[in-house]
Amino acid sequence: MRASFLGGVFYFVAAFIPVFLAYSALLIAPKMVKPLLEAEGNRHQEILPTLILERTPLFAQVMFFGALLSAILSTASGALLAPTALFTENVLKRLYPHMGDRQFLLTLRLVLVIFTLAVVTFALASDASIYQMVQNTYKVTLVSCVVPLVAGIFWGRATAQGALLSIALGLSSWIGMEIYASDGLWPPQLVGLTFSIAGMIGGSYASRAPHHAAAPTGEAH
Repeated sequence: MRASFLGGVFYFVAAFIPVFLAYSALLIAPKMVKPLLEAEGNRHQEILPTLILERTPLFAQVMFFGALLSAILSTASGALLAPTALFTENVLKRLYPHMGDRQFLLTLRLVLVIFTLAVVTFALASDASIYQMVQNTYKVTLVSCVVPLVAGIFWGRATAQGALLSIALGLSSWIGMEIYASDGLWPPQLVGLTFSIAGMIGGSYASRAPHHAAAPTGEAH
């Protein structure tokens, strides 16, 4: 538990390094930053790479873009391997409990190939940037996985039916808001999170067996 919290703190601190550098560019090179901020599209994402290319030596450029490429490859591999293992272990293996180790390994490989093809197809067909795709990925996690995970760990009344309802309501409400009211007062992901919480609470209480009335004092059992 302490390692998880400590890792979260380190991750939070490390995430602020590129943010700090990008904001520093406003002071170091305001003439370079202003056109990128005012340009249409996602040109603001070019602030940090442009700063590195124009204001740092070759060694720092190699280190920066090498680390950037490493982070992209690491994120991509993790994004493919994690859902493959989770889906195969927690869904397919439960549907086919007599699956042997050899069959399980083959299933893992097939699911990985299918997920990879689906992701590549989606990426090629989408006009969104890498940043927007990653952002949408974390939105899916927020509206579907966070509440069942937290409730399953910390809430003793959580049930499987509540988790399923939480996932269904969170995803459906988020997708609906993204399609019909993406610029509404509330961001779609917060609407999805709210419905996910409501589904977890409502589904868990509705699916729990009612407590039996206490037997009268002195009654034989």
